[in-house]
Amino acid sequence: MDFSALIVPALLAGTAAYALGKKVDVYGALTAGIGEGLSTIVKILPSLVGLLTAVYMFRASGAMEFLTTLLSPLLQKLGIPPEMTALALIRPISGSGALAVGSELMQQYGPDSYIGRTAAVMLGCTETTFYTVAVYFGAAGIHRTRYAVPAALTADLVAFLSAAWCVRLFFGT
Repeated sequence: MDFSALIVPALLAGTAAYALGKKVDVYGALTAGIGEGLSTIVKILPSLVGLLTAVYMFRASGAMEFLTTLLSPLLQKLGIPPEMTALALIRPISGSGALAVGSELMQQYGPDSYIGRTAAVMLGCTETTFYTVAVYFGAAGIHRTRYAVPAALTADLVAFLSAAWCVRLFFGT
């Protein structure tokens, strides 16, 4: 028998046994946790709907293609492949969109190519800033982000620039 198949049932049984030993109302704790989870969903839902709508509008409007064309010469001067522009634009907004763009880059150029490696490093070292702010700040009831968004976007920019330079340093072009 596979030991890994027993891990989850063992954890559940161990938790139940521990709770019984401590005389905790397990069912009451479960329903209270579910209630808290549902109230959190209600709090963050407007932020998520707004964010997903903005992402769809950004992609459907052609703004991403326009910005890609506009930024390509600057990125080439910085030593960053212009093919990475779409990934850099979509990553702070949408994780799944960024994975789709990264997957397309890897299919087109190969995962061991300079562009494929740069995409992989970039996906690993940047954050879905607006999604994170929408979810976590929404869950905490924070409406003013103050310096959080500019600081996070600055960190994403540094990570984006560093990704291409690190891949070139460690793997060559």
